[in-house]
Order: sequence, then C-alpha cells, then structure tokens
Amino acid sequence: MAQQVKAVVARAKGAPVTVETITVPDPGPGEAVVEVRSCGVCHTDLHYREGGINDEFPFLLGHEAAGVVESVGEGVTDLAPGDFVVLNWRAVCGSCRACLKGKPWYCFNTHNAAQPMTLADGTPLTPALGIGSFAEKTLVHSGQCTKVDPQASPAAVGLLGCGVMAGIGAAVNTGAVTRGDSVAVFGCGGVGDAAIAGAKLAGATTIIAVDVDDRKLEWAKGFGATHTVNSRSTDPVEAIRELTGGFGADVAIDAVGRPETWKSAFYARDHAGVVVLVGVPTPEMSIEMPLIDLFSRGGSLKSSWYGDCLPSRDFPYLVDLYRQGALDLDAFVTETIALDQVEQAFEKMHHGEVLRSVVVL
Repeated sequence: MAQQVKAVVARAKGAPVTVETITVPDPGPGEAVVEVRSCGVCHTDLHYREGGINDEFPFLLGHEAAGVVESVGEGVTDLAPGDFVVLNWRAVCGSCRACLKGKPWYCFNTHNAAQPMTLADGTPLTPALGIGSFAEKTLVHSGQCTKVDPQASPAAVGLLGCGVMAGIGAAVNTGAVTRGDSVAVFGCGGVGDAAIAGAKLAGATTIIAVDVDDRKLEWAKGFGATHTVNSRSTDPVEAIRELTGGFGADVAIDAVGRPETWKSAFYARDHAGVVVLVGVPTPEMSIEMPLIDLFSRGGSLKSSWYGDCLPSRDFPYLVDLYRQGALDLDAFVTETIALDQVEQAFEKMHHGEVLRSVVVL
C-alpha cells in the first residue's frame, strides 16, 4: 500500500525548499522502498533547486544516502527487508555496450525506479539523480541499493553515495594514482578532500592541496595533504612545479570544474601526466588554448563520472576501510541536521562553512 511520508521538495527555480507530504508507492518489479537513515547535502541538490540541471520541477531533492530496505518488488532476489544499504545513482544495466566491454562504470543505460513518487495532489516528482532521499522513505531501483556493513554509521557511509566516492574514485580509479606518485588537487571542498584521501590511500607521497580559502586548506591537511597552496596569493602552477622537483604533478585533479582551474591543472602536471576533471562545469563554460600544448605535453586528459566507480565493488571495500580506521569518513560530516534545515544547509555550503551537512532521520 502506498505510503505518505515527509520529504524536501523544490517547487520552483531559486525558491526556498519546503518540507511536504509525498506519496511513495509500493515497489514494483525490480524496485525497492528504502527507509532513509541519513542523507548528505550535496552541491548537486542546490544545482537542482537553482534550475542548473534541468527544469523538471518539482524536484524531490537528496541523493547521498544510507538506509534500510523496507520492501522489495517482484523479481528482486539480491535484497531483502532489513538490509543496510548505501544508495547509488548509477545502477548498471549489465547489457549496454560499456557493460559488455567489461567497463560497467561507464554504463550508458543505468536504472532508476519506473514508478513516480508524487506530491499529495498526485503531481509527479523528479527525484534528484533518480534517488530523492531527503525523505523519510524513497523508492529506487533495486540496483541502486548496495549492501554494506550494518555496523557502520549511516551519516558517514551515506556520503559514498556521491561526493566522497566521486573524489576518492577520481584519484584511485580515474587518475590511477599509485605508490610514490605526486598529486595536485584543485578545490578542497568535499570532493577535493575525498580525492586527497584517495591519493593517500593509493600511496601518493606528495599531495598538494590548492584552494583560495586558508580554512579549507587546513581541512585538507587532515585528509592527507602534505603541502598547501593558496592560489589567491600564489601561482599554483609554479608552486606545484617547485614542490615536485621542477616537473609538475603525476596526477592533477580539478575538483572545481572551471576553465581557470582546469587550465591550472593541465599546466601543473608533469609531461605525460594525467589531468582528471571531476568538478562539474556549467553548460556555458568553455576553454580556448593552443592545440600544440595538448599535443606536446602528452599524457591523458580524463573526465571522472562518479569517480568511475562500481558501487557493488567500491562501496563495501571503502566501508571496510572506514570500519578498520584506514579511511576517516566521519571527518567529512561537519554537522547533522533535520529535514527542515536543508535550506539553511544550502546557505552554509554556499559560503564554504561546511564540508557536509548530513540530514539524519
């Protein structure tokens, strides 16, 4: 039977979000209803509210979540009520050209729930990244549920659902950071600090954090940065070269997603090094630069989709590292809040006052 629950909704572009009663249907074939335990406040949710993703209002916000499976639909055999899960927004299909090539992290046909959740008046909601988890309960495709250690803190491990996984994966999966590498990370918010943590996990010995905010640079040290550069007062390219024997970083990660930060990352890497773009640009942004520079410096220019992760592989592994004390996911949680405090959390995020505010239900 369909259920009525409280959830955070964005009704119009730029309008403050509201807590409303929504209807969550029973799970259909291949679907699951999840009782949400926590959900991080991600910048992507603010993009939705501002109309920066699309204009399919009203949006059911939230996507960086952990919870417990309440019920499953027909044909679901790998989940059961009571399973503790982290939600993901790239449930791979297993049959598209990427999956058949053995690269499911590039899946071009990811799954979402087929049924809509609705407002009380029947208006269909567009769930953020196909999840919509600023809600007491949400309906997702069963493939969007990844079982992890139930002893883990929901507020911490739920962050693997987006930003933390994107950052760690940008370093470990996309950038292929390895032992002894030098790594430069531009932007020390949640994604950038996760990239720093990922580089440390992978064995990088020189990890350079770049930002314009000294407070964020201090945070970056806690995640493993060995050096910091304030690019407001120092040329980051020259500073990174100086810190790497005059050569540049083996891997340069742009966690901001702006033309100026991407160019800095490009020129701050060593010849034949790797540039990874994991920060999300806006549609109007463009780059113009000499083509000869792209040719003569060699190496790889990569975009990182969700950290090129495979949730079924990466989430349990990272949660195990967290439980062992090797990955401090708790450090990403600046504050825990209630559903009705999401709008204030957006404001704090906009001003750079938090790494993550996390809604706890």
